[in-house]
Amino acid sequence: MTTAMTTTDERALEELQREHGPALLSFLLGLTHGDRQRAEDLLQETLVRAWQHPEAFEAPYESMRPWLFTVGRRLAIDARRSRMARPTEIGDGVLASTPDPADATESAVAALDVRAAVAGLSPAHRVVLERIYFDGLTVSEAAEELGIPAGTVKSRSYYALRALGRCLPGYSRSRPSGGRGPAARPGRARG
Repeated sequence: MTTAMTTTDERALEELQREHGPALLSFLLGLTHGDRQRAEDLLQETLVRAWQHPEAFEAPYESMRPWLFTVGRRLAIDARRSRMARPTEIGDGVLASTPDPADATESAVAALDVRAAVAGLSPAHRVVLERIYFDGLTVSEAAEELGIPAGTVKSRSYYALRALGRCLPGYSRSRPSGGRGPAARPGRARG
């Protein structure tokens, strides 16, 4: 009778590795899409499992190969699931090229770009953007303050944002025109 503390004899394990190791490594290379390091790690972990479970040697199998392949495949699946559940790791190069959020230079440059672009708008378009984006008024509040219909405020803000998009560097057309677009954040930095 075996207990949980019993392990496989080292000679039996060496023979197992000699007989089935190359085929198991080839199988694991296929499962890891040719990643030799991962395949070797999985092979080693599979052999550790064989060492920890001597009862597998006593099973009525003609060969240990199906048991080893099953253990290896399950370990490969578990490793893949584990990698998929974790956030993607990034290298130091990405971190080195990422702007420092504490550095106010980027936002200051963006604020200057926005101010220059807003100054280039027609007075009717500029006043609508100032009320909606810089003063934080709703379309209805801006319409009431300016004495124009809400539809006119929407139209002017739409065309003003389009004009800004043409002259602001890095503007993304994927932003919704009704949301707080590129002009909202940097413009608030002005004093």
